[in-house]
Amino acid sequence: MATTKWAIDPAHSEIGFKVKHMMFTNVSGNFEKFDASIETEGDDFSTAKFDFSGETSSITTGNADRDNHLKSADFFDAEQFPKLTFKSTSFDKISEGEYKLTGDLSLHGVTKQVKLDVEFGGLAKDPWGNTKTGLSATGKINRKDWGLNWNSALETGGVLVGEEVKLNIELQFIQG
Repeated sequence: MATTKWAIDPAHSEIGFKVKHMMFTNVSGNFEKFDASIETEGDDFSTAKFDFSGETSSITTGNADRDNHLKSADFFDAEQFPKLTFKSTSFDKISEGEYKLTGDLSLHGVTKQVKLDVEFGGLAKDPWGNTKTGLSATGKINRKDWGLNWNSALETGGVLVGEEVKLNIELQFIQG
């Protein structure tokens, strides 16, 4: 069976995250510049191989001061580590439309395995005849596992920035 290549549709995709701030509210953000692709055998996604890269300097949270801090050596160190990457190692079907995506996330000079829950939206043709697919992925990582250790203690106890990062990823791909 022939290999099918799927390219990201960035206009209909989002790489989002949430982190606790001051122990009680979430701050959301995303990466604005990224690329992703999938390779499958025909239209069989059980064989899917995912490849993703994002520019760390494209992080945005809606606050320029916070974004600049995140890009600094305290966090992503975007100058020294301009990209984060993900390469899948498996895509396992759990039930109809539900998968577990496992792969290696490289960030800040560290590579670790992560597992994401994926909702597979199936295949559909858009109004222009292009075959598309959509996936929603969620998961959690501990930022300290990748050396993103900066924090500040609060007078009332606890810390300014949570360690757990919740990932919320919406991806749309076009068959190419």
